Amino acid sequence: MDQYPPQPVDPQYQDRTRPIGDTREMTGATGLGRALHVWRDRTKPAEVGLPDGGGRRAPGLRREELALLAGLSVDYIVRLEQGRSTNPSPQVLSALARALRLATAEREHLFVLAGQAVPSAGQVSDHVPAGVQRLLDRLTSTPLSVYDATWNLITWNPLWAALFGDPPPSRGFGRNAVWWSFVAPPAGYPQAVSRDTGHRAAFVSDLRAASARYPKDAGLTALVDELRTRSADFAALWDSGVVGVHESLTKTVRHASVGELTLDCDILAALGTDLRILAFSAAEGSETAERLRLLDVIGVQALTGAGTDR
Repeated sequence: MDQYPPQPVDPQYQDRTRPIGDTREMTGATGLGRALHVWRDRTKPAEVGLPDGGGRRAPGLRREELALLAGLSVDYIVRLEQGRSTNPSPQVLSALARALRLATAEREHLFVLAGQAVPSAGQVSDHVPAGVQRLLDRLTSTPLSVYDATWNLITWNPLWAALFGDPPPSRGFGRNAVWWSFVAPPAGYPQAVSRDTGHRAAFVSDLRAASARYPKDAGLTALVDELRTRSADFAALWDSGVVGVHESLTKTVRHASVGELTLDCDILAALGTDLRILAFSAAEGSETAERLRLLDVIGVQALTGAGTDR
């Protein structure tokens, strides 16, 4: 018996612009493949910050666009939709859910269709609600990055990537901001947060609070254990029971293409979630604001290693 019996697809997921039985390129597709195709068709490019362009056969996202948004290859998207790849990881499913702006119930349905356990309340969530994602999409002139309760980098906007560079691969702890602060910042671009004592204490407090909320989360336990092993500073702060809070700070970044930028760094919260949204901004009319606008025009293609903190 299958672990997950076939699930009925809510009528809201159906593409009513096609005749019943019309599967176009979906021959051989699984329920997962059909759902992905329908969700892709219904997602307008403008909703995810992409130009509408011309010559579209359908109003929704092209496979290339979904691949770009989810950080996956086009070939993998094709194989998923055609049923030739049927075991996507939870990380891949989360990336697809964010790219397609799925609601919470839809995201859970996606996991079921893929034969994966639906993330439970006892696990740290990397879900970005559709409303929060739409807000992030509209704030294109501000470098933004989003982290979960353990400070794992979940998503970011193009201007953040243009400022700091593409994030390292998601293997191990390479995308964890606490790891960056105590063990090894990503090579080639500035840290996402300051190394000063106050913010390091706040990081430790955040992980301690997360450990209390999610005592059975294996990833969080492994992160804390490895941090204690690799960083004497982290171990000392952890054992001391220190309580720290994040405060606004000013960060200077020397960028290879646009020069020095002095940015205010603020941490925002989304009610009802554990998400941390890191926002970098500059006073209107300042030299940094002008350089940020220039960076927005240049884009991530011009990045040649970003810079270093001062």
